Amino acid sequence: MRRQLRFTGVGGQGVLLAGEILAAAKIAAGGYGVKAATYTSQVRGGATVVDILLDDKEILFPYAIDGEIEFMLSVADLSYQQFKGGVKEGGIIVVDPDLVHPTDEDRAKWKIYEIPIIRIAKYDVGNVVTQSVVALAIAVTMTKVMPADEVLEAMLKKVPPKVIDANKKAWELGTKAAKAAMA
Repeated sequence: MRRQLRFTGVGGQGVLLAGEILAAAKIAAGGYGVKAATYTSQVRGGATVVDILLDDKEILFPYAIDGEIEFMLSVADLSYQQFKGGVKEGGIIVVDPDLVHPTDEDRAKWKIYEIPIIRIAKYDVGNVVTQSVVALAIAVTMTKVMPADEVLEAMLKKVPPKVIDANKKAWELGTKAAKAAMA
């Protein structure tokens, strides 16, 4: 079954890395995973989106289909406003409430959860760079697109050894935040 997710932010926030890890985890588990990234020419601070497609069958068209994306996570209002339209009605959208501002119409159309992703990374983990791992843990916990341990393993292979402990903590806190939001 094809699963379609979208992460949005601005350049430098790690949304591309999170998508890359999730796609790599699916491939390592014996399936197919693709990430299709779009970003502006402005490397840091420009709108960024990465669509992640996961399937047990070969993926012949490597882009998410607007209106069929089941989950989106956004840590920047610019990108949220630009890319939210691709999420299917009733889909899940996770936003960082310090940075993203859904409208009342958005809340009527989608299940919106507010989780302070960057605050968790910066203050609870102690390293803002881990925000991509916090986001990844939230996405995996809320969607169950893959077993969490398989994604965690792929993430740990991707990060430098000196930040493994921080990223493990980021994963744990992201998982905890997602569970609390859904409770």
